[in-house]
Amino acid sequence: MGQSLGWHMDLATSGEQALHMLQQRSAQGIFYQAIFVDWNMPHMDGFTVAELIKESPTLARATIMMLTSGSHPKDAARCRELGIASYLTKPIKQSDLLNAIVTALYSTSVPTRASSLSPLSALPKSPYVLRILLVEDNPINRRLAVLMLEKWGHSVVVATNGREALSALAREPFALVLMDVQMPEMDGFEASRRINAQWPATKRPRIVAMTANAMQGDREMCLAAGMDDYLTKPIRVDALVGALQRTPARGASP
Repeated sequence: MGQSLGWHMDLATSGEQALHMLQQRSAQGIFYQAIFVDWNMPHMDGFTVAELIKESPTLARATIMMLTSGSHPKDAARCRELGIASYLTKPIKQSDLLNAIVTALYSTSVPTRASSLSPLSALPKSPYVLRILLVEDNPINRRLAVLMLEKWGHSVVVATNGREALSALAREPFALVLMDVQMPEMDGFEASRRINAQWPATKRPRIVAMTANAMQGDREMCLAAGMDDYLTKPIRVDALVGALQRTPARGASP
């Protein structure tokens, strides 16, 4: 699942190997954004690994998520004490894992020098419910985005390419279109140009590009295609919140 999100993933088979890998990467200037730790490991359990990670100033920035085969009465308190973001019991459903990742990892801007995370409910919300069309061909990215947006109380319809987006817009009004740029059949640039050609500026939804590229000139290309804003992937939640707050109330409800 992580690879489909574009994450780079490394695997360790013991706590000792994990700590060695973390220290080695840190020395190279590479820092993990998330660490999944098994509670029940020989020689060094997951809580010990988490405690040693948290004691290191250079390693403590990562979000730690604990995996366990069974629940223990004092585990929740220990997780809070160590600043562990989530405690998941195996076997783990994909939906539960996605919810945990959204809550723990995507609940604030991606930190580079800090480890504190704010819950989604603590982030500023729009004063009204937006009707949002999410245009994204990657199913995992779609699921993550829908979870975030619905947690903030917004209404979301999904499309997997530009053609589906145009059909959805013809059926009902939206306040905002979150438009992936690279998609099969019809990409975000062409879809945005057609939206601008078919709807007057006062009637069409606000279009926000979502792109994995961060090259010079990308923003200008998006604006030239008729998009109103530009977000780079992985989407920082503070940037997404800002895009939502800048969206007029067309297609929204109080």
